[in-house]
Amino acid sequence: MTKALAIFEGYKIRRHYDENTETWYFSVVDILQVLIQQPNYQAARNYWKVLKNRLNKEGSETVTKCNRLKMVAVDGKMRLTDVADPETLLRLIQSVPSPKAEPIKLWLAKVGYERMQDMADPARSLDRAREFWKQHGRSNKWIQQRMMGQETRNKLTDYWKGHEIKKEEEYAILTNVIHQEWADVSVKEHKELKGLKTQNLRDHMSEAELIFTALAELSTRQIAESENATGMDENMDAGKKGGGIARKARLELETKTGKKVVTGESFLPPISKKPLLKQIGGVEEEE
Repeated sequence: MTKALAIFEGYKIRRHYDENTETWYFSVVDILQVLIQQPNYQAARNYWKVLKNRLNKEGSETVTKCNRLKMVAVDGKMRLTDVADPETLLRLIQSVPSPKAEPIKLWLAKVGYERMQDMADPARSLDRAREFWKQHGRSNKWIQQRMMGQETRNKLTDYWKGHEIKKEEEYAILTNVIHQEWADVSVKEHKELKGLKTQNLRDHMSEAELIFTALAELSTRQIAESENATGMDENMDAGKKGGGIARKARLELETKTGKKVVTGESFLPPISKKPLLKQIGGVEEEE
């Protein structure tokens, strides 16, 4: 589960949880804002540019270990920004003279400690996820389906890892192939349909959407295993076949019930819902 923001001493720190690598990534500029107590975001960006150049000249590996991810910027748009995992941030903090360094270190250490606890006892992270969903009004039935779907997803990605699928973008491509096949919309279009931006699509799926996503991924894995699919091309073919099985089931259910499985419904609060950018069928609406 991904939370887009964390709050530290009144500062909003953007973060992203990579489910494939099970790693938290934090916005470097946001962390620096706290360290140097700089309310002006642009000034914090300039500070990071200067620091990054100095570290590069010194031959520090810290900068090279920073990644770039799209996060919501001040203007509300998704923009690339430098991010780092807790280990890299702790090294970076050593280069910043600040009385706030110690609290940040303790905070990041807590994040790392919680992750170590989760590795030793995976039930802890499941309990936190369950409690989070309950706090946001999800039913026990929905939570059970969401967690079962995640287990199905994990088994599929485990298969991919062992069959020459390594890069994050390859996971995204294969996931989109499966999703497009069963839902007749891409992951991006499905998120737009629900009015989502940085939110996790699966956290806003209906029970039916979760079930068909799980069926598509379960079918994909079993087909891939039976064919010993290896590499992108073979796993992409398995994804199309697996997604196709779920698509047939979806169409049959829609015919019997007269209701669409893929919808624009989400768990966003009403004030957060924006006009849809796209509807199924390509009709665009004005923002």
